[in-house]
Amino acid sequence: MAEQVDLPIPPSGKAYSFQCPQCGASLLAALPEKLTAVGCDECGHVFLAQRPAQKKAVKNVPKRRQRRGGSAASSATDLSSVDAVSIDSHSTVLTAASSNWSAGAQPLPLSVALLEQNDDSSSEAIIAAFEADAVFSAFARKETDDTLARDAEDGKKLAAGIAMAVAKGVVPAKPAVEKVLQVEVVGKSADTVAAEIVAALGDAPSQGCVIVLQGLSGTGKGTTVAKLQKLLPRAVCWSNGNVFRALTLLAVTYCEKHGVPFGAQALTPSLLSELMRCLSFGKYDGQFDMLVDGHGIHSLVSQVATTILKEPKVSRNVPTVAEMTQGEVIKFAAAAAEAMRADGMNVLIEGREQTLQYVRTHHRFELVLSEPLLIGMRRAAQRMIGGALARLSAGSSSSNAEPPAGKVLTVLQAELASMAVS
Repeated sequence: MAEQVDLPIPPSGKAYSFQCPQCGASLLAALPEKLTAVGCDECGHVFLAQRPAQKKAVKNVPKRRQRRGGSAASSATDLSSVDAVSIDSHSTVLTAASSNWSAGAQPLPLSVALLEQNDDSSSEAIIAAFEADAVFSAFARKETDDTLARDAEDGKKLAAGIAMAVAKGVVPAKPAVEKVLQVEVVGKSADTVAAEIVAALGDAPSQGCVIVLQGLSGTGKGTTVAKLQKLLPRAVCWSNGNVFRALTLLAVTYCEKHGVPFGAQALTPSLLSELMRCLSFGKYDGQFDMLVDGHGIHSLVSQVATTILKEPKVSRNVPTVAEMTQGEVIKFAAAAAEAMRADGMNVLIEGREQTLQYVRTHHRFELVLSEPLLIGMRRAAQRMIGGALARLSAGSSSSNAEPPAGKVLTVLQAELASMAVS
């Protein structure tokens, strides 16, 4: 057991001293979640820290707050030591030696600094402050309905794109899909969700793997992927965006050179197949990159991602190309992901089930939200953050002092009222 270290208590109110199970370095960390992913600053090893089981439930706490791990009171602060227990060659669970932990911390107090973080902590704090507000609830319901409707519409478009790819023989109609592990996200921070995924991966990240994360809008896929990228060694996030843009650049250039009006009719299966052959993925100067080579263009995507690929003639035509090349692009993405995995990298891909089913991997996760209204609550909170920060900035004095929490709450209320009538 690592000895206790007498250091200042972190804001969470509890810290634990322990040694990295990989290199033995002395570490100190708060455990804000029941299961917290921890990374060693010395060797980079990622392991999991598990808080001690609570002794007694906190009374008189609303059910939703309890689900989020919040409480109306906090325990006395102290520093405790932990024992390391290996569960496999990649992940380790650290169990605290002491068990005087209470039911968790309250949501962070509202402040400009918290709003500027603009992450899941910011959203949770706003939801906790406004969940009983009738205007907020009504707005959240509308946001939920709108989000689910957009998801349904996007699903139809993706299905049509995949059907087109199947008809062209680009992808099979019914691929054999590996088992998908569902992760319930209600009541969990993105850190907790990421920690659960890390635990489920076992030792795969030490060798390199492809990780797909699917789910509806608002379930936190993007935030979770960002957390995972920080936790996992040699991790990279794959996006199809630049593949679609590169294809669009090639298609527009082809039409310009041949005097053909750009449009869906010009994008014949034979042309799209020829354009796909102009794209290749591999290592260039020691780094993975995509090469665009054809129709007078010879550039690495990393060199033109913020210039040529963002030109108006590309941006305005991407939707047309994307609608007709879903199968081609996901097939390209799957091959690129496998190439990086074979090189020992951890490749993170997030998106929708319709396309991710064509990526071969045993590490498949789906974020699910058993309380759909939280989708709207999160979106409402995110919109309130942007508007409130603008209001606070416009009304600030030359002083850099943090305004009182009451003022921040008042500004958020004003922003919510404005959103509700717009």
